[in-house]
Amino acid sequence: MLFPRVAVTTLAIAVASVSLQAQAREITFGHVGGPDSLFSDSANHFAELVNERLPEPYEVVVFGSSQLGTDSELLQRMRLGTVDLALPSTIMSSVADEFGLFELPYLIQDREHMKRVEEEVVWPTLAPLAEQNGYRILAVWENGFRHITNNRRAINTPEDLRGIKLRVPQGVWRVRMFEEYGAEPSPMSLSEVFMALQTGVMDGQENPLAQIAGQRFQEVQDYLSLTGHVYTPAYLTAGRRFNNLPDEIQEIIIEAAKETQAFVYEHAAQLDEDLIDVIRQANTEVNEVDTSVFIEASGTIYEAFANEVPGSQELIDRVLELGNDS
Repeated sequence: MLFPRVAVTTLAIAVASVSLQAQAREITFGHVGGPDSLFSDSANHFAELVNERLPEPYEVVVFGSSQLGTDSELLQRMRLGTVDLALPSTIMSSVADEFGLFELPYLIQDREHMKRVEEEVVWPTLAPLAEQNGYRILAVWENGFRHITNNRRAINTPEDLRGIKLRVPQGVWRVRMFEEYGAEPSPMSLSEVFMALQTGVMDGQENPLAQIAGQRFQEVQDYLSLTGHVYTPAYLTAGRRFNNLPDEIQEIIIEAAKETQAFVYEHAAQLDEDLIDVIRQANTEVNEVDTSVFIEASGTIYEAFANEVPGSQELIDRVLELGNDS
């Protein structure tokens, strides 16, 4: 049977329209974490939780391992509206200088401290700064307490870092901190780090245990030093396209995002315990560190941050004050 040309054309337009509508309702969530990382586990838990609540045809679809781009590319794509959600961490200091607060060494004591900082500093001060620059923070999750791996020597003091080529994320204050400690830091996308370590382009890197194990860095690193030098939050962040979703869909996503934090913190604490053995099993030497030596060497970083970022001394003082509430 032959259909009239007009009918066929109308049918094709209708099918294309339905396809575009379905595609538009796929809520894309990109992150840089590997398959077994805290980022991956957190994102997948959130997606499972939110997709149970979203009505058809809405669905959050997660793309990990930098499939949708590096952190900087994900930020750009959220602004352009080609990615809905991402999970930036250190790179947020490129959005607003004040986020560099979480690059200061030994500022955050533990997760309970971070919860108070979230309530008293992140939501009233930092989240509005992100929104002014086109990003909406939906929830505060975790990247974690960061430690140093390398192929040269165990790190016990800042002096042990001298001459070590160290990969760091895109954050100006992380670079300056490790320069102060004597290392040779270089920003690099997470997806490039394994090869850089394997080939000797970089001697080492610094990351939470969940990222170290998730990226299999222990396979190409001889030493893990438990410096715990920085605690980095991760921010479930939405771009411009999120605001085009119906209000009830936005509310479902935000509620699930905030509920996911409890899972993130509990799972992260468990990973901190479990992954040291995983890393040791790869014949990576693990050493504890007397952090007081690093803390003593960190004063100039605080002074520089306070001098160069307007209003940051008040933020530092408030975070330290909240730490005293423990």
